[in-house]
Amino acid sequence: MPDPVILVEKVGETATVTLNRPKAMNALSVELRRAIAETFDDLEKDPGIRVAILTGAGKAFTAGLDLKELGAGDASVGGAVSGEDVPDPARSMARFSGPIIGAINGVAITGGFEIALACDVLIASTNARFADTHARVGVMPGWGLSQRLSRAVGIYRAKELSLSGNFLSAEQAAEWGLVNRVVAPEDLMPTCRQLAEDMLSVVPDMLVQYKSCIDQGFDEAFGEAMKVEQRLARQSKVDVSADAIEERRKGVQSRGQSQTA
Repeated sequence: MPDPVILVEKVGETATVTLNRPKAMNALSVELRRAIAETFDDLEKDPGIRVAILTGAGKAFTAGLDLKELGAGDASVGGAVSGEDVPDPARSMARFSGPIIGAINGVAITGGFEIALACDVLIASTNARFADTHARVGVMPGWGLSQRLSRAVGIYRAKELSLSGNFLSAEQAAEWGLVNRVVAPEDLMPTCRQLAEDMLSVVPDMLVQYKSCIDQGFDEAFGEAMKVEQRLARQSKVDVSADAIEERRKGVQSRGQSQTA
């Protein structure tokens, strides 16, 4: 029996999702794209899971669309991305209301780069590298890379990457603000798990509400984004008492003192 193309491990309120085609550098076959979409749809339905970590088995995060599979069939590369018969994995990831931490263990290329950009936070191993080769393959991105990348690193850097197809190292990605931090390979998953625990320690409803506020505002022009924040802020204040705020403030102070000691 073949190995499953995706693995899900649930520990507490965190689910670790592993792309599991290591011999193919976790290339995004039709089966794997469906599995990613179905997995995050299922996680969204699970009230016991509030944070997800996404990584790849073996040496790659994901090398992008499975061109070998496409070459053996009738589908074009463009059709494989935009076709209605295969779910959009990035869109399914966006429907997961909790944060997704991308544990980028190796190369994230083209479609794999798009999957990385669909995460909320990126922690990279020193082995990680990023590349957008859409212009070299001759197709347009369909999962958001053309828009998300420029918002993450700035339009000039995004154009340099996308119009050259050059690789970006983990260290350069950190310098450009694409990834939150770079760690040794053996520290990647422990760092991501600790970050998941930190996120789970905040006020429970805020994990979803604040992420939604950031995402909704990010999709708007600045003026409209401020209106989104103000509307959501008014809604969130209705059920919060002054005593609760004071108690939480004390907790924040205590945490700050312990982390700087």
